[in-house]
Amino acid sequence: MKKIIYSLTIISVLAFISIAANVVDNNTEPKIGLNVGDTAPELNFKTPEGKEVALSSLRGKLVLVDFWASWCRPCRRENPNVLATYNEFKDANFKNAKGFTVYGVSLDKSKESWVNAIKADKLSWTHVSDLKYWNSAGAKLYQVRGIPSNFLIDGNGIILAKNLRGSQLKEFVNKLVVKEKTLDELNKELKTNLDEIEKKLTEQISKLDTKSTEYKALSKKLKSVQKMQKISL
Repeated sequence: MKKIIYSLTIISVLAFISIAANVVDNNTEPKIGLNVGDTAPELNFKTPEGKEVALSSLRGKLVLVDFWASWCRPCRRENPNVLATYNEFKDANFKNAKGFTVYGVSLDKSKESWVNAIKADKLSWTHVSDLKYWNSAGAKLYQVRGIPSNFLIDGNGIILAKNLRGSQLKEFVNKLVVKEKTLDELNKELKTNLDEIEKKLTEQISKLDTKSTEYKALSKKLKSVQKMQKISL
């Protein structure tokens, strides 16, 4: 029982640190772009059933934005690898995401060929297309010049990796899975995070007017962090 209470206490403190970190780093919101670390541009196209589905509707999940087509042989050869990764990790927990899925953007021009390929390859995730072949608006937006091409984004829409092929996809996704931590690992994470938050808060406070409201608010947070550092773990 003591171990359980102890673990919950550490987790609660880490949750507070996460909130504090967001306050400290609130001026570092990623820009929209196509590089790793950027926020992935929005996509919004129709499914085979005619329903518009936006990429942003999948926020909260780890998403592979997959550009492909029924007529693309390399794409069809790659589909089993994507399917295997999807089946293994669709319900997994990740840092900044819960569950893994795919947002398939097809460069087909024939709806019938597109739908038949989805069925033949047993691809049971979100599929969209404007059926404009190489004039696909999504492909142009993402500067796709060859397929298959993909972008892996986290639950916040941030690009984590690009063009993961074969076993690379499964290996990369597997590394993102949140595994249960031991008490020692939680202790180390707690200490590291507290030290980092204290450093950032101290740096920000040193630049503020001591009479300002922001100075008083951050000073209060700093005292809370320093108090946590004194807790015997």
